[in-house]
Amino acid sequence: MFLNGLAPRGAAFALQMSAAALLVMTLSSVLPAQQDYRKHNVNLGVGAGLPQADLSRFFDPKFGLDIAYGYRFHRNFQADFGFDTVFGAANVKYFLPTQVGYLKVQDYQYFIPMGGRVILPLASGRLMLFGGGGGAHMRYSEHLSQPDSYYRVACPTCSSRSGWGYYATAGFTLFVDRYRHFRLGFAPKVYRGNTEGQPVGAVPGIRTRDHWILSLAEFGISF
Repeated sequence: MFLNGLAPRGAAFALQMSAAALLVMTLSSVLPAQQDYRKHNVNLGVGAGLPQADLSRFFDPKFGLDIAYGYRFHRNFQADFGFDTVFGAANVKYFLPTQVGYLKVQDYQYFIPMGGRVILPLASGRLMLFGGGGGAHMRYSEHLSQPDSYYRVACPTCSSRSGWGYYATAGFTLFVDRYRHFRLGFAPKVYRGNTEGQPVGAVPGIRTRDHWILSLAEFGISF
């Protein structure tokens, strides 16, 4: 009786799996015909980086720049990789005496986001709303302005700190040309994590809780 009870259940399970496999094969055959989207997406964003949490006492809002690449492997999904920079939020500005004269030292904040996004196409695909996130590496460094690209001068006083965290983003992008190659949009990011290492500017050499808001207007190219 036990085996007799399993037989109908096994037949029903096999039928369900066959139906699921048929559905997957049907979608696989239909999806290539619906790929009316550009797979490769390059973005350049400009705006401001706003320090929050522990950093709000030591850093100031400054100009930010974003360069990103996204691979849209599905109409509604995209894998993202980028590089964000904030210029001089720690207000490190001094001149270091070297063998070639006084050279300027400044600070930069770097962010490397690695994640993805969900895309909602509207207006026949011309307007796209998106939201996403992932992991991120954060690094704050002091850099010496080099005299030229061939001769490098060491910076014994330059310090850095780094750590890991995550990011989240949400915004929109709009194709502005007939063939859907060029886009304009707004893509703010929120970074959260922890950094530790040497003091940078007024930040002490301890582990800090770091939050950033990057407010960015973006220009994009899709192909």
